[in-house]
Amino acid sequence: MRERSLLLLMALGATSALAEVKLGYVDLQKALTEVAEGREAKARLKAEVDRNQADLEREQNRLRDDKLVLDKQGSMMSEEVRAQRLGEWQRRLLDLSQKAEKRQRELQDRERSELKKIFDRMDPIITAIAQREALTMVLEKTDSGLLYAQPGQDLTPELVRTYNERHPGQGKPGSPAARKDGGP
Repeated sequence: MRERSLLLLMALGATSALAEVKLGYVDLQKALTEVAEGREAKARLKAEVDRNQADLEREQNRLRDDKLVLDKQGSMMSEEVRAQRLGEWQRRLLDLSQKAEKRQRELQDRERSELKKIFDRMDPIITAIAQREALTMVLEKTDSGLLYAQPGQDLTPELVRTYNERHPGQGKPGSPAARKDGGP
C-alpha cells in the first residue's frame, strides 16, 4: 500500500509540474514561404536551378547529337579515328556529369546559406515571443513530430508578421510585395 501511495504522490507531482509547462510551436517551413525574404530567396534559387537545368539540357542535347553522328559515321572512319572520337565524347560526357554534380552541390550550399540567414533572423523573434508569452518551450512543428496542438499555441503567424516588419525584403515595408497578407 505504501508503494502505491508513493507512486500516486509522484504522479501528482508530475501532473502539477506539467501544469506549469507552457508550450508553443512554429512551422518554420510555412514561415519561410510566408516571409518576404524567404519567398525572394526561393525565387532566386529556383531561377538559378532553372538556368542550370537549361544549360545542362543544351549540353546533353549536343552530346546526344554528337553521339548520333559518331554512330552513323563510325563505320566510315578508321578504327583509330573512331576510338579517338569516342574517347573524346566519353570525356565530355564524364565532364558534364561532374559539372552537374558540382552545380548541384553548389546550389544546395547556396540554399543552405540563404535559408540559414533567414532562420538565424527568426531565432531572436521566436525567443522574444516565447519570453513575452512566458512559454517554457517552443517546438518546431515538423521536426518535433508534433501531431496536434491547439491553434492558439501556433506562433507562426506572429513570427511571420514580426519578421516581415523587421526584414521586409526587396519590397517596401508594408507593401503587398513585402507582406503576404497585402494589408496596410
